[in-house]
Amino acid sequence: MTFTAAPLTRNDVELSLAPFGQSRMLPRAAYVDDTMFMWEKRHLFDGGWICAGRSSLIPGKSSQTAISLNGRGVLLTRDATGTLHAFENICRHRGHELLAEGESVTRNTIVCPYHAWGYGLDGRLASARGTQSIANARKEDLGLTKLGVAEWGGWIFVNGSGDAMPFTKHLGFLDEFTKNWECERLEIGGTHNYELKANWKVAIENYHECYHCPSIHPALCRVSPTTSGYQYRHPSGYYTGGCMELVEGAETMSFSGQSNGVVFSGLTPEQRRQVHYITLFPGLLISLHPDYVMTHRLEPTSASTSRVECQWLFAPEAVARPDFDPSYAMEFWDKTNREDWGAVESVQRGLQSENYEPGIFAEEEAGVYDFVYLVASSYIGHPDVPHRAFKNIAA
Repeated sequence: MTFTAAPLTRNDVELSLAPFGQSRMLPRAAYVDDTMFMWEKRHLFDGGWICAGRSSLIPGKSSQTAISLNGRGVLLTRDATGTLHAFENICRHRGHELLAEGESVTRNTIVCPYHAWGYGLDGRLASARGTQSIANARKEDLGLTKLGVAEWGGWIFVNGSGDAMPFTKHLGFLDEFTKNWECERLEIGGTHNYELKANWKVAIENYHECYHCPSIHPALCRVSPTTSGYQYRHPSGYYTGGCMELVEGAETMSFSGQSNGVVFSGLTPEQRRQVHYITLFPGLLISLHPDYVMTHRLEPTSASTSRVECQWLFAPEAVARPDFDPSYAMEFWDKTNREDWGAVESVQRGLQSENYEPGIFAEEEAGVYDFVYLVASSYIGHPDVPHRAFKNIAA
C-alpha cells in the first residue's frame, strides 16, 4: 500500500515524538476525528497485521471459513497440505460472497453460491460455466484476491492490503521472548465480548499503565504491586509492553491469588513471579500469566467506539481435567475489564470537549508513552518505538 500522509502532520504530533519527560499525549483529533479513524483503519489495520483469532478457527485440512475482520469479509482456507490461505470473501465474477460470515465447510473446492464458479483452496479459478468462448476469460487472471496471512503462537494474522512488511519483521524479538509460554499449544478456556464507547487507542493506553490501579482496581492491587516491574527495551518488533510482579504468596492474577490451572512448565523462576502485558501493534493485547494467557483483540468501529474480544488460554492438560474451571481467571479479569471500561469511556467523553489539550505523562506512564510514540511515528510513515528511535537518532 502506498503511504498516504495522515491528516495529523509531523508538526501536529511533534510533542508526542519528544523524549519521555518532555512529551505529551496525542492531539485530540487522534481520538475523535472521523477522518483520522478512516486513515487508521486503512493504514494501521488494513495496512498492517491484524489478529483474526486462534488457529482453531480453521483447524483441519481441506477446510474453509468466512469471517469479518476490520469491516472486511475474509475467507480463510487450509488446503490438502495444511497450508493456510486468506482471500477477499468475494467471487471474481459478480462479487457475491463465497461463504456467509461465520460459515465453515470442509471440501476441496470453493463454490460461489450465485453462479457456481469454482476455485481451488489456493484461490485459483477451477471452473466458470459458460465462459469458454469469452476472449478475456483467462483462468490465471481470475483467481481470488489474495490477502497476506501468517500464523504464530496459535493465532492467525491477516494483512488486508497484501503488502505489509514481512510478518517475521513485524514480530521481531517477540517470538523469542514468548517461547517459554508455548502459546501455540494452548486451548481456549473462555471468551467475553465487549462493546466500548471509546477510541481503541484510549483502551490500549489504559492497558499500559497501572498508575490508575490504586484508584479503581482494589482486587488487582492485592495480588500485584502497582509500581513493580519494568518496560521492555527489546531489539526488534512492532510491539510495546512490560511486566509487573506478583505479591509474595500469589501464584497468578485471581481474586485469591491462587491458580486453578497448570503453571507453564517452561517458565523460568523469574517468569513464574511476573505477568507480562504486550501490545502487538496495532490491536492485539497479550497478557502472559504463569498459568494462562489472556488476549484482547481490539477492532475500531468508529472514532469513538471499539469492539473487544477477550479470551483466556490454558494448557491442554489443565483444560482436560474433570474439575477444571476457568472462572478463577475469567471473573477476575472481567471485573477488572469493566472497571477499565468505565474509566476509558469517561476519558472518551472528556476528549469530545474542544477545550481538551494533550496531557503530560506521569513517571509511571512510560508504557503509555511507548505506545503513543509508536502511533505518532506511524502517522508520519516511520513507525518505531522510542528507545530504538532515539538510539538511531543519536547514532
